[in-house]
Amino acid sequence: MKTTKVRYLFSAVILTVVMSIVPARAESSTAEQVKTWTVRQWNQTAAEFRKDKAKWASCRRQSSDMKLKGKASWSFLYGCMKA
Repeated sequence: MKTTKVRYLFSAVILTVVMSIVPARAESSTAEQVKTWTVRQWNQTAAEFRKDKAKWASCRRQSSDMKLKGKASWSFLYGCMKA
């Protein structure tokens, strides 16, 4: 009976140490989150990006060269503009 208590205590200590070292859940990057945005959210962000005409044109060209469409292109464009 005492051995069982020691095992549980040891397991609890190990679990506590591991959980403090390893993050509970890796946060997805903002570029990944962009894929779930609404069209309205994307249009607002894209309007801000368009102010930097040269960079926006370059990122759009790269997206076209990669043949990205729809929300897949949003993620790429967001990352490109924030880089």
